[in-house]
Amino acid sequence: MSKATKPSEITLPPKDLGWGTVLSFLIEKFHRIDAATWQQRVADGKVYWFGGELIDANTAFLPSRRVCYHREVPVEPVIPFTHQILYQDEHIIVACKPHFLPVTPGGEFVNECLLERVKRDTGLHDVVAVHRLDKETAGLVLFSVNSQSRPLYYQLFAQGHIRKSYQAVARLSEELQQLELPNRWQVKNRLEKSTPAFLMQSVDGEVNAFSSLTLVEKRAELGLFELCPHTGKTHQLRLHMLSVGCPILFDKYYPVLLPKQQLNFAEPLQLLAKRLSFVDPVTGLDHQFESPRQLQSWPVITESKEN
Repeated sequence: MSKATKPSEITLPPKDLGWGTVLSFLIEKFHRIDAATWQQRVADGKVYWFGGELIDANTAFLPSRRVCYHREVPVEPVIPFTHQILYQDEHIIVACKPHFLPVTPGGEFVNECLLERVKRDTGLHDVVAVHRLDKETAGLVLFSVNSQSRPLYYQLFAQGHIRKSYQAVARLSEELQQLELPNRWQVKNRLEKSTPAFLMQSVDGEVNAFSSLTLVEKRAELGLFELCPHTGKTHQLRLHMLSVGCPILFDKYYPVLLPKQQLNFAEPLQLLAKRLSFVDPVTGLDHQFESPRQLQSWPVITESKEN
């Protein structure tokens, strides 16, 4: 059994809709976890009010109160790839994560994530990811380590003052293989949740997703793309690449959702958050970070020279 080192929190709804007890609410809210598991957690003293007071099976539902609990999974996957901390000061950390490693706890991951690794490396506890990458995606992640300056870094993303660039590899159709380089697309559409809920889809309506895609190199039937997302919707780059006929290599979600299976470390999604740049809102420094990682399906070719 793997138990999260840091408790999760949930704020109860402002009105009791018939739950009566905290336990009944948790069982209904987290329906993917069987009732017996929640009953055992409560019995073992693993669920409590924010502040430390234990919750038992009969504890009444109290609107808008915060409940804390520790997430547990029977077996937590171990991701056998290293991360790197590229930069650290008194306000931020920039780290580079490998494929398959989530940024924060979720699902079957409770301690094996970039956030917990960074905390262990630095000995810092007040570390928060300012943005997210899918666990399938490798690359740069910005963390805040100062609660006082943290809102300023959130605003960089909210106001579009962060410049991000990704690399991706996709298989090219015969038509695209004939294109002159570079070849560019601008994709604007509306993305909303699909079914199942972790997927996204393009729908009619006001644009909420915008990306610039550039095919910069070709090798046989594969193409290397530079991707610049101007908005930050879930799976935006994956869907925008699909929309121009170039689904990203080894994508298990698009165009077809593949059955869940054991992690295949030999086929990581060929998407890398390569560059991150912004003017620091506290120090005024013009930060420009670049991931040292390379996509495995597009290794750097070094031409040999005769002596």
